[in-house]
Amino acid sequence: MKHIPYNKNLKEFSRKLRNDSTLSEIILWKSLRAKQMKGYTFNRQKPLLNYIVDFYCKPLNLVIEIDGDSHHYKYEEDLKRQSELESYGLIFLRFDDKEVKTELNNVLRTIELWIDNKEQNPPNPLL
Repeated sequence: MKHIPYNKNLKEFSRKLRNDSTLSEIILWKSLRAKQMKGYTFNRQKPLLNYIVDFYCKPLNLVIEIDGDSHHYKYEEDLKRQSELESYGLIFLRFDDKEVKTELNNVLRTIELWIDNKEQNPPNPLL
């Protein structure tokens, strides 16, 4: 996987976003932090390139985004951002804000199943 640079100017803003997390981000973070998700380390509000993603797991090349009010009417912008980050080998899982709040077990199970599949079918380094 290619090294993913980041804009150092986003460091303070990412810290502010962590301090001002949405309820759904806080709820999901409680299940991802401290290697609770199958032993993997996740970062929250992680700067990557010129963007900040909600959650990032480097060993899995996984970005988890929660689409809430800040994503309404930003479909094109989100698509461009996601496409650019995917060009670095990242995979996105997206969940709706309401889904995290009302169906957390389903969200966590989806993440677990994705990880299980990734572990059982690692990418071929020769391809």
